[in-house]
Amino acid sequence: MINNATKWEISPANSGFDLKLKETWEYRDLLGLLVKRDFVSFYKQTIFGPLWFLIQPVFTTIIFTFVFGNLAGISTDGLPQPLFYMAGITAWGYFAECLTKTSTVFKDNANIFGKVYFPRLIMPLSIVVSNLVKFGIQFALFLVIMVYYGGKEADFEPNRYVLLFPVLIFLMAAQGLGLGMLISAMTTKYRDLAFLVSFGVQLLMYATTVIYPLSIATEKYQQFSWIIEYNPMTMIIETFRYGFLGAGSFSWESLGYTTLASFIIMLLGIVVFNKVEKNFVDTV
Repeated sequence: MINNATKWEISPANSGFDLKLKETWEYRDLLGLLVKRDFVSFYKQTIFGPLWFLIQPVFTTIIFTFVFGNLAGISTDGLPQPLFYMAGITAWGYFAECLTKTSTVFKDNANIFGKVYFPRLIMPLSIVVSNLVKFGIQFALFLVIMVYYGGKEADFEPNRYVLLFPVLIFLMAAQGLGLGMLISAMTTKYRDLAFLVSFGVQLLMYATTVIYPLSIATEKYQQFSWIIEYNPMTMIIETFRYGFLGAGSFSWESLGYTTLASFIIMLLGIVVFNKVEKNFVDTV
């Protein structure tokens, strides 16, 4: 007797270049739940709770002001030192948080990924969105410091380039998301990368203009200034300062380069992430 039973093989049909944005949008309710979970769980058993959002940048600003402003005597382009450093810390902090937390998304959620299906891109997206809350609180603190120094008639003046602020937020998120997903994909096989991320991000900060203006970098560190200039985060920080404080360096060409680099990093991260998610359970 001939067995005419049909045999079916279930296998991933999507290509790595399929970004699955439509499917991700259909799971937006899950995205909201994950954002709420990230925000609540992180500070659930802490004494100060969300106040840590303010404590961290305030102490960092004080340390930077004392070490780099007073002891090292690094110029701040005529801006009050706390205001200069707070601007850089606020912008850099959002990018760094997105990168650091996204870089461990596979390892941290291996149990969930192995039990139930949903677009895996939801996880890193939830990290980027939940960090917006922290960024918003720190940005509000930055505005308070602006008002304080404005009352003391400090030499700074916001201008029309503050309208680029939403664009800067998107570019920071794109870079943090893309680099984080690239690292997360690679750590499924190379666990050593997870140990490099924590202090690697701190070292990367010194290749931006968080603690010194671009003008000082190009003048005093000419041999290494190209690293700072071509760092996609540099122009974001400079544009942030230029728009809100009227000091720093800005050019449309540099911002265009940063925008292009951010899109490439984000798309490359999504493609690699989608490719690795098919079989990462076997390697994590």
